[in-house]
Amino acid sequence: MKALADCRDVYDLLDHSVRRRPLAWARGGSLQELQAILVGYSVALEVHSIPEEFALGPIGPFARWLESKYGWGMSLGWATAIEQHLCDGETATDVFFRLLDEYRYPAS
Repeated sequence: MKALADCRDVYDLLDHSVRRRPLAWARGGSLQELQAILVGYSVALEVHSIPEEFALGPIGPFARWLESKYGWGMSLGWATAIEQHLCDGETATDVFFRLLDEYRYPAS
């Protein structure tokens, strides 16, 4: 696992820390908690004038992509939308990371 200080951006943090130990970051694997952490991350970017592209706000580009691709409502943000559309046996964090990978690395 990468030290936080060594993470280059939000995706580095997600890939090298959160994905490896999701329960250490979000109690019970709650995407609501993960989304709240990411909102805090985006606020820190703004406050410190850090020029990092950030797509993971509750109704940001990732949410708009989910809405467009799957037709899910985003009035409560991507975390709620994903949690409402889980299939039996799926964990919210597994589905989040699968969808995030699909968003970040679209098939040609």
